[in-house]
Amino acid sequence: MKNVLVVCVGNVCRSPMAQGVLAAQLPGWKIDSAGLDALIGAPADEIAVRLLRQRGIEIGDHRAVQITRRMCMAADVVLVMSREQRRQLESIYPETCGRVFRLAEHADRDIPDPYRQPETAFRHALKLIDEGVTSWVQRIQRL
Repeated sequence: MKNVLVVCVGNVCRSPMAQGVLAAQLPGWKIDSAGLDALIGAPADEIAVRLLRQRGIEIGDHRAVQITRRMCMAADVVLVMSREQRRQLESIYPETCGRVFRLAEHADRDIPDPYRQPETAFRHALKLIDEGVTSWVQRIQRL
Protein backbone atom coordinates (compact mmCIF):
# COMPACT_ATOMS: atom_id res chain seq x y z
CA MET A 1 0.00 0.00 0.00
CA LYS A 2 1.61 3.23 -1.18
CA ASN A 3 -1.21 5.33 -2.65
CA VAL A 4 -3.81 7.26 -0.60
CA LEU A 5 -6.59 9.51 -1.91
CA VAL A 6 -8.20 12.01 0.45
CA VAL A 7 -11.63 13.37 -0.48
CA CYS A 8 -13.92 16.16 0.71
CA VAL A 9 -16.48 18.32 -1.08
CA GLY A 10 -14.72 21.35 -2.58
CA ASN A 11 -11.09 20.18 -2.26
CA VAL A 12 -10.02 23.54 -0.80
CA CYS A 13 -10.12 22.98 3.00
CA ARG A 14 -10.22 19.54 4.61
CA SER A 15 -8.74 17.27 1.95
CA PRO A 16 -5.78 19.56 1.13
CA MET A 17 -5.00 19.85 4.86
CA ALA A 18 -5.27 16.07 5.29
CA GLN A 19 -3.16 15.52 2.18
CA GLY A 20 -0.44 17.79 3.57
CA VAL A 21 -0.44 16.17 7.01
CA LEU A 22 -0.43 12.65 5.54
CA ALA A 23 2.36 13.48 3.10
CA ALA A 24 4.48 14.87 5.95
CA GLN A 25 4.04 11.63 7.92
CA LEU A 26 4.34 9.22 4.99
CA PRO A 27 7.31 10.45 2.94
CA GLY A 28 7.71 8.58 -0.33
CA TRP A 29 4.01 7.77 -0.56
CA LYS A 30 1.67 9.12 -3.21
CA ILE A 31 -0.96 11.18 -1.40
CA ASP A 32 -3.57 12.87 -3.57
CA SER A 33 -6.74 14.79 -2.81
CA ALA A 34 -9.90 15.59 -4.72
CA GLY A 35 -13.42 16.89 -4.27
CA LEU A 36 -16.82 15.34 -4.87
CA ASP A 37 -17.99 18.78 -6.02
CA ALA A 38 -14.60 20.43 -6.44
CA LEU A 39 -14.09 24.13 -6.90
CA ILE A 40 -11.91 23.16 -9.86
CA GLY A 41 -8.70 25.16 -10.07
CA ALA A 42 -9.27 27.05 -6.80
CA PRO A 43 -6.37 27.28 -4.36
CA ALA A 44 -6.53 25.89 -0.86
CA ASP A 45 -8.26 28.24 1.56
CA GLU A 46 -5.83 30.85 2.90
CA ILE A 47 -6.53 29.84 6.51
CA ALA A 48 -5.72 26.20 5.72
CA VAL A 49 -2.52 27.27 3.95
CA ARG A 50 -1.48 29.43 6.91
CA LEU A 51 -2.21 26.80 9.56
CA LEU A 52 -0.18 24.17 7.74
CA ARG A 53 2.62 26.60 6.89
CA GLN A 54 2.99 27.24 10.64
CA ARG A 55 3.86 23.53 10.90
CA GLY A 56 6.30 23.64 8.02
CA ILE A 57 3.86 21.96 5.62
CA GLU A 58 3.35 23.77 2.33
CA ILE A 59 0.02 23.46 0.47
CA GLY A 60 0.11 26.87 -1.21
CA ASP A 61 0.47 25.35 -4.68
CA HIS A 62 -2.63 23.17 -4.26
CA ARG A 63 -5.40 23.55 -6.83
CA ALA A 64 -8.76 21.84 -6.43
CA VAL A 65 -9.53 18.87 -8.67
CA GLN A 66 -12.68 16.86 -9.27
CA ILE A 67 -12.56 13.22 -8.25
CA THR A 68 -12.46 10.68 -11.06
CA ARG A 69 -12.89 6.93 -11.35
CA ARG A 70 -9.23 6.66 -12.37
CA MET A 71 -8.11 8.40 -9.16
CA CYS A 72 -10.27 6.07 -7.07
CA MET A 73 -9.00 2.95 -8.79
CA ALA A 74 -5.35 4.03 -8.45
CA ALA A 75 -5.71 4.51 -4.68
CA ASP A 76 -5.11 1.69 -2.22
CA VAL A 77 -7.37 3.48 0.25
CA VAL A 78 -9.73 6.45 -0.10
CA LEU A 79 -10.27 8.58 3.01
CA VAL A 80 -13.37 10.78 3.19
CA MET A 81 -14.56 13.26 5.79
CA SER A 82 -18.10 11.99 6.47
CA ARG A 83 -20.44 9.04 6.27
CA GLU A 84 -22.42 10.87 3.59
CA GLN A 85 -19.31 11.33 1.45
CA ARG A 86 -18.56 7.63 1.77
CA ARG A 87 -22.10 6.75 0.72
CA GLN A 88 -21.96 9.19 -2.18
CA LEU A 89 -18.57 8.00 -3.41
CA GLU A 90 -19.54 4.32 -3.24
CA SER A 91 -22.77 5.15 -5.08
CA ILE A 92 -20.94 6.95 -7.90
CA TYR A 93 -18.12 4.39 -8.09
CA PRO A 94 -19.39 1.05 -6.70
CA GLU A 95 -16.02 -0.54 -7.39
CA THR A 96 -14.56 1.50 -4.50
CA CYS A 97 -16.60 -0.41 -1.90
CA GLY A 98 -14.28 -1.84 0.71
CA ARG A 99 -11.60 0.80 0.09
CA VAL A 100 -13.43 3.93 1.27
CA PHE A 101 -13.23 4.93 4.93
CA ARG A 102 -13.75 8.06 6.98
CA LEU A 103 -10.54 9.74 8.02
CA ALA A 104 -11.83 9.88 11.62
CA GLU A 105 -13.32 6.37 11.49
CA HIS A 106 -11.36 5.36 14.61
CA ALA A 107 -13.32 7.94 16.63
CA ASP A 108 -16.58 7.31 14.76
CA ARG A 109 -16.68 10.99 13.77
CA ASP A 110 -17.30 13.09 10.73
CA ILE A 111 -14.96 16.03 10.18
CA PRO A 112 -17.06 19.20 9.77
CA ASP A 113 -16.44 21.49 6.80
CA PRO A 114 -14.80 24.79 7.82
CA TYR A 115 -15.40 26.39 4.40
CA ARG A 116 -16.20 30.12 4.76
CA GLN A 117 -16.06 29.86 8.55
CA PRO A 118 -13.71 31.51 11.06
CA GLU A 119 -10.27 30.18 11.89
CA THR A 120 -11.61 28.35 14.95
CA ALA A 121 -13.57 26.04 12.62
CA PHE A 122 -10.38 25.32 10.64
CA ARG A 123 -8.46 24.62 13.84
CA HIS A 124 -11.17 22.21 14.98
CA ALA A 125 -11.21 20.42 11.62
CA LEU A 126 -7.40 20.24 11.62
CA LYS A 127 -7.40 18.75 15.13
CA LEU A 128 -9.74 15.99 13.94
CA ILE A 129 -7.65 15.52 10.79
CA ASP A 130 -4.51 15.16 12.93
CA GLU A 131 -6.18 12.51 15.07
CA GLY A 132 -7.42 10.63 12.01
CA VAL A 133 -4.05 10.81 10.27
CA THR A 134 -2.28 9.52 13.38
CA SER A 135 -4.63 6.56 13.55
CA TRP A 136 -4.34 5.75 9.85
CA VAL A 137 -0.56 6.11 9.75
CA GLN A 138 -0.28 3.62 12.63
CA ARG A 139 -2.55 1.17 10.76
CA ILE A 140 -0.77 1.65 7.45
CA GLN A 141 2.68 1.17 8.96
CA ARG A 142 1.58 -2.14 10.50
CA LEU A 143 0.66 -3.53 7.07
